[in-house]
Amino acid sequence: MSDDQVVEQPNTGTVERVRGSVVDVRFERRLPALRSKLLAGRDGAVVIEVAAHPSEDTVRGIALNLTQGLARGSTVIDTGAPLQVPVGRQLLGRALNVFGETIDNLDPITNAESRSIHQPAASLADQATKSEAFLTGIKAIDVLAPLERGGKAGLFGGAGVGKTVLITELIHNTVDKHEGVSIFCGIGERCREAEEMYRDLATAGVLDNTVMVFGQMNEPPGARFRVGHAALTMAEHFRDVQRQDVLLLIDNIFRFIQAGQEVSGLLGQLPSRVGYQPTLASDLAQLEERICNTTTGAITSIQAVYVPADDFTDPSAVHTFSHLSASIVLSRRRAREALYPAIDPLASTSNMLTPLVVGKRHYELAREIRATLANYEELKDIIAMLGLEELSERDRRTVHRARRLERFLTQPFFTTTQFTGLEGKLVELQDSLEGCERILNDEFSDRPERALYMIGGIDEAADD
Repeated sequence: MSDDQVVEQPNTGTVERVRGSVVDVRFERRLPALRSKLLAGRDGAVVIEVAAHPSEDTVRGIALNLTQGLARGSTVIDTGAPLQVPVGRQLLGRALNVFGETIDNLDPITNAESRSIHQPAASLADQATKSEAFLTGIKAIDVLAPLERGGKAGLFGGAGVGKTVLITELIHNTVDKHEGVSIFCGIGERCREAEEMYRDLATAGVLDNTVMVFGQMNEPPGARFRVGHAALTMAEHFRDVQRQDVLLLIDNIFRFIQAGQEVSGLLGQLPSRVGYQPTLASDLAQLEERICNTTTGAITSIQAVYVPADDFTDPSAVHTFSHLSASIVLSRRRAREALYPAIDPLASTSNMLTPLVVGKRHYELAREIRATLANYEELKDIIAMLGLEELSERDRRTVHRARRLERFLTQPFFTTTQFTGLEGKLVELQDSLEGCERILNDEFSDRPERALYMIGGIDEAADD
């Protein structure tokens, strides 16, 4: 046989030790590089990612699925490449796991291009230097807490306040307004929540423009730690190759940090403050810094944030907040009052709300809206004890404006039309600003509050 017909034998090793998800493998010929993908078990069913080189002939890896069936002496194959996932338009409408395998009981994805989940962040030369708002068509967000195109926003809200409904509407409006795609990444999701989200998106009619990627709660920490990188790789393909805007929804970013903490503990690394991994800052930065806007498109991310024990000095919260450009807070009180979307206008903030980015008119209007609503909050106790009649004429006008502003900032959603019977509204920013300005100028003081409830533009109240 001639030299060019010699087929190189695969680089194989043997299992030395298995401790939960940690597998030590000894290689005689060549040591696999860090982050290499190894296959072990029957038919290569166990996927291992190289995490460390404890000695000159041994690698220590984290299994991304169950290690059941592995034993000392089992053969391990070095693929010579990192973990890869499929990318492209074939993924739209599908639910996938960390390996890019379908989990929706439909046909597997074939003939799709594959890319490594470990990609460098876009270089500074490739990133767009202009700060601009990512308009969603939702009045409360666009006016008071505008999202940054290519930025990261935190979504704070408990169960039952409309987080899922807001996410599905954002997905719908991204497709409708920006002709983009959405990627939903579930990190540490309960199996029930993943299945419910899949059905909700299908019912709302937005699944066909969405890719869903899950690393569920019952999966090993390695899978939960890498599923965010897998989703980002898919998002980067749509941004860089398809030249589309991408909305990346991550639920929950704390579970990513928690999975990294588990992986760090399994590898025997010394814990840092409050028991977190010593690499917490760099782990989070490697994920977050890949979310940006370039000259070809933008990845705009909305991340559900869990704050442990409501302690905002917790290291996970501190490091997460350092990456966010906006915070959207959902209020249970507003949900009880049926003011949907239940976005708290005073607690929600955005770095975009400056005169240089949104313009002087928008900035001044937002400040006046916040001041009016804040004054109303202060007056509520007096109203509850003494009644509205005991207030001064000036304070009564403030209350009337605030209550009309609260109702104008409600909005019927496209994704809830089948439940409410109200046709969804996508409101342009200028229409939202005009409506708030006219309410603050007392143009609608003679109109009942209900005329401003669940409408789109302010002209609908004038025509009522």
